Amino acid sequence: MSFRVTVERNTLRFAAAHFTTFRGECEPLHGHNYDVFVEVRGDLTADSWVIDFSELKQAAAAVCKRLDHKFLLQQQSRELAVTAAADSYEVAFGDLRYVIPARDVVALPIDNSTAERLAEWFARTLAGDLSSRGADNLREITVGIEEAPGQAGWFTLALPASA
Repeated sequence: MSFRVTVERNTLRFAAAHFTTFRGECEPLHGHNYDVFVEVRGDLTADSWVIDFSELKQAAAAVCKRLDHKFLLQQQSRELAVTAAADSYEVAFGDLRYVIPARDVVALPIDNSTAERLAEWFARTLAGDLSSRGADNLREITVGIEEAPGQAGWFTLALPASA
């Protein structure tokens, strides 16, 4: 039997800048006011809940805070040349060059800063955070990252059953 809880929007949002690459092109630097959706599936605890809503919202909001008002840098891009210095990142695509202060960057281990890859990174990060809080009854986390109303990327992470 599977139970699920969801939390979304309101305090689960962040504003960030990025650009993606697509079919050998690089879109212009721009930003979004992202909304986040989280669904957690799992077994009921002894108290008959999957997870306390406030605990889930706190954990998800903490991940949002890490991204808020930052440039989202795809470190594993196949199209961008990324060079890290002590206090900045240089990002190059052909003749385009951006130098961004390191304090304004969240360097993510993803290949493109699409909504789908952001959802994947968010789900994996949230899963680790929840696991460290002792949430060992969870079986699946789904995250949606909405860039604009009506357009979101989703990722579902299956979690290993605890021993």
